[in-house]
Amino acid sequence: MTVPTSPWWRSAVIYQIYPRSFADATGNGVGDLPGITSRLDALAELGVDAIWLSPFYRSPQNDAGYDVADYCDVDPVFGTLADADDLLAAAQARGIRVVVDLVPNHSSDQHAWFQAALAAGPGSSERARYLFRDGRGADGSLAPNNWESVFGGPAWTRVTEPDGTPGQWYLHLFDATQPDFDWTNPEVREEFRRILRFWLDRGVDGFRVDVAHGLVKKAGLPDYTPPRDADSMGGGLDDVPYWGQPEVHEIYRDWHELVSSYPGDRALCAEAWLPTIEATALWVRPGEMQQAFNFHYLQTDWDAAELRAVIAESLRAYAAVGAPSTWVLSNHDVIRHATRLALTEPIPQGWGIGPNTLERPNPTLGLRRGRAATALMLALPGGAYLYQGEELGLTEVIDIPDADRQDPTWFRTAHERYGRDGCRVPLPWTADAPAYGFSETGASWLPQPPEWADLARATQREDPASTLSLYTRLLAERHRHELGIGELEWIDGLGEDVVAFRNGNVTVVANTGTTPVPLPAGEILVASEPGVVGVLAPDTTVWLLPT
Repeated sequence: MTVPTSPWWRSAVIYQIYPRSFADATGNGVGDLPGITSRLDALAELGVDAIWLSPFYRSPQNDAGYDVADYCDVDPVFGTLADADDLLAAAQARGIRVVVDLVPNHSSDQHAWFQAALAAGPGSSERARYLFRDGRGADGSLAPNNWESVFGGPAWTRVTEPDGTPGQWYLHLFDATQPDFDWTNPEVREEFRRILRFWLDRGVDGFRVDVAHGLVKKAGLPDYTPPRDADSMGGGLDDVPYWGQPEVHEIYRDWHELVSSYPGDRALCAEAWLPTIEATALWVRPGEMQQAFNFHYLQTDWDAAELRAVIAESLRAYAAVGAPSTWVLSNHDVIRHATRLALTEPIPQGWGIGPNTLERPNPTLGLRRGRAATALMLALPGGAYLYQGEELGLTEVIDIPDADRQDPTWFRTAHERYGRDGCRVPLPWTADAPAYGFSETGASWLPQPPEWADLARATQREDPASTLSLYTRLLAERHRHELGIGELEWIDGLGEDVVAFRNGNVTVVANTGTTPVPLPAGEILVASEPGVVGVLAPDTTVWLLPT
């Protein structure tokens, strides 16, 4: 085995686990930490280097755990701190590193700090930890500004003061149960240093930082109205007063120093939706974060020219600051790429897709493109993230009954936007088991579609042509040929619908067009579809070795 010569995170393939939908050990229909621990062998077999756990902290679960009431405890629905320790030990015993989610932009309104702020009243040190402001108008009945919540509706809620009178307003860029911290307050900064140390001391290998671009708001909180069809997290928008403010980098330079004081190449990964690749690369300058999700890549159409352009610009911009690109195609906030790549019209991030969406994507086309897109991504140098279930070829669940939907976006937009439930449906493990093996009782917090029986992991494991087998082979060959730490050399002349390059001794060819194209000479190492001989069919990617 090759001894790594660079930090693990520069080339790691990290698998995102959405705990409530991964595996349920208690039978209550919600996944949990013991469930994850019981399924780690499947992830070791898949060949991932690390896992990222979405929040499992104590929470009222108004936003599936992204409303945190206690950052240093485990919510009973997911287990206990002892279960978290067991999971860490079990993962690391298998050579799998563990990254945990951190939510620093906001807390739950049930957090002890926010409850103290409500009780203490205007002008108190307790309220100074959050963004409380007096209202506008003679009686303060108008919100402090016109900002909109990411989930729809106003970003401000007025409180009732301890004496029973209408009082100040607090900012919540997300749900009203998620008040934003005031990161100009030194007390907030010190509290998160304590939280980082708590989990680092327990042995986590890093943190994925939620809404990393949102912590600092522009001074004066000026009015701002986003375009009607804007992505909910601000990607592609310039000069938004609550996204990507330059002062936020001071926070991560401080965190970098703290994290780097621990052994083992601990890492920080930014969820930062920013206008350009070049702007995103600023988050991984020396002394700041180690990774930043390449959302520009995620949002690129299945088009050869567009893909080549975004890959080339990413490699240039990240190399300029000495960092790897961090590639990603799916996560818990976006339409699964096995569905998204079959859409002819883009849907803004966070809006989701449902029964009344105008376009009904072709699932066969989507899965074929999804497999090809993953084969392309995993051949690129740098790190990569996978989202649970994509290795099974899961598509977005469109036909969730209205009564079962739980995303705050669905409710705060008066059912105009479906939100993210469709990518969060619990996984199928075994075709003939209750809840397809997710829960022994058959309970499932979101309903699973019947066609998922055919996609169960146990079934796919025995099928060499399955999506699971494809992912397993891609990861094995990626590691074997050290593609994550390789260098890319473009290949021209194969047609305008083809993306082609060499990474080390592996030649990668992807056909995004509608007609077959001749393949260059070489031995097929991996193909996203079976039966490739001489020519490459549409929506197919191959890895070739020299003959």
